Amino acid sequence: MSAPVVRVVLADDQPLVRAALRMVIIDIPDLEVVGEAGTGAEAVELAETERPDVVVMDIRMPGMDGIEATRLITAGSSGAQVIVLTTFDDDDYLYGALRAGAAGFLVKDMALDDILAAIRVVATGDGLLAPSVTRRLIREFADRPVSAAPDARTIGGITDREREVLALVGHGLSNTEIAERLTISVATAKTYVTRLLAKLGARDRVRLVIIAYEAGLVASAR
Repeated sequence: MSAPVVRVVLADDQPLVRAALRMVIIDIPDLEVVGEAGTGAEAVELAETERPDVVVMDIRMPGMDGIEATRLITAGSSGAQVIVLTTFDDDDYLYGALRAGAAGFLVKDMALDDILAAIRVVATGDGLLAPSVTRRLIREFADRPVSAAPDARTIGGITDREREVLALVGHGLSNTEIAERLTISVATAKTYVTRLLAKLGARDRVRLVIIAYEAGLVASAR
């Protein structure tokens, strides 16, 4: 049985960037470009009309930028996931994109195969950050003052074990790595992550990472 085709919208104000991605995707059976946008407003409109699985979104575009477009798309009814793909590896853009609801944040100097793999991962509902981005998130939150205790309003209702798993997710560990660290099965680790998503109202793993940082669970990571 063949894999379902992932429907993609490319949003970038540079036609050459869109053309390069389109030419790579066109030969891949499980990916299909269903629309292209040169502005944030066009991306929002295409998300509603084409109902793509994934929008690959540039940040700096004329008029409405990619962060605002991401916020509108993720708050809308299309169900599209957004991957922010940019040359600007900047903390303000990173946090803005993630808080706007982006499921992934990648930089344009990544290998094309990695970008295509990210589209597939995000289409399944999981979140993904470039390794350099995860490291910078950890450094940024590690340098912030640590409160006496995590905010109970943020992580209230989770068990001690779930808190432990959340901290490991915040450190960027995969389910397999969490299982190894806690000496549990991968299936059990996945179950804990699924419970955390439900209890904390997080739409994907990226949101769990942000919650772990903001709750102070990984503030000592160096």
